Amino acid sequence: MFSKISKSLAVVAVGTLALTACGGGNESEGGADNPLGLVNPGSLTVCSDIPYPPFEFEENGEYTGFDIDLVRAIAEGMELELAIEDVAFEPLQSGASFAANQCDIGASAITINEERQQNLTFSDPYYESLQSLLVPADSDIASIEDLAGKSVGTQQGTTGYTYTEENAPEGTEIVQFPGDAEMYAAIQAGSIDAILQDLPVNIGHTEDGAFTIAEEYPTDEQYGFAMSLEGSEELVAAINEQLAALREDGTYDEIYNTYFEEQ
Repeated sequence: MFSKISKSLAVVAVGTLALTACGGGNESEGGADNPLGLVNPGSLTVCSDIPYPPFEFEENGEYTGFDIDLVRAIAEGMELELAIEDVAFEPLQSGASFAANQCDIGASAITINEERQQNLTFSDPYYESLQSLLVPADSDIASIEDLAGKSVGTQQGTTGYTYTEENAPEGTEIVQFPGDAEMYAAIQAGSIDAILQDLPVNIGHTEDGAFTIAEEYPTDEQYGFAMSLEGSEELVAAINEQLAALREDGTYDEIYNTYFEEQ
């Protein structure tokens, strides 16, 4: 079980998984037999950049995490099978994964912002997060201003990268990585001095005491499930209907409390 994260540090706003590696979509079109236009009728195909705990990770041979458990519950409510595709974040957040009919929705801690809304349609928000700076426990970096002359890792195509680019002082070396796993390995190896990314993920890296959160950044970010910009109206409505039902019957809170501690 992934350890819980304090709600004081990560604020909430807002389901049995087959470990399936589906091939590309079959370009199904909406119609009487497939009104939602699913890439594989009868199945909700979800793209996610794994691992990114506590939102998506693999445990005992299954994909799980906050996002994954939510989409599992959504698929169950829609009486659909669930298939997960592990993809890179960049084509997912740019809309390329949907243009290629690879999946129906993206569930990967994706922040809703204006730039992405030019290429994607989002569900109602389901989570609010902060950005944060992770450093070694014995580091002299206490704030983003201390990054001058230092190197900081960020994930390509993320709001963490954007925040770093806009706020880090001159002289900061910003190193982009494809995912959290590569960033964390780099800071463990001493190749970079810090990591700037979503707070819940950085908190997970503090558990052994070797790293600490130097600073948090309230950025008013909200996560949403991403869908194709065109032709996804009915699917968006169905996802939002399921999200509302999960909130109403308490399932959302149960899933939330599995990963984030209420205080």
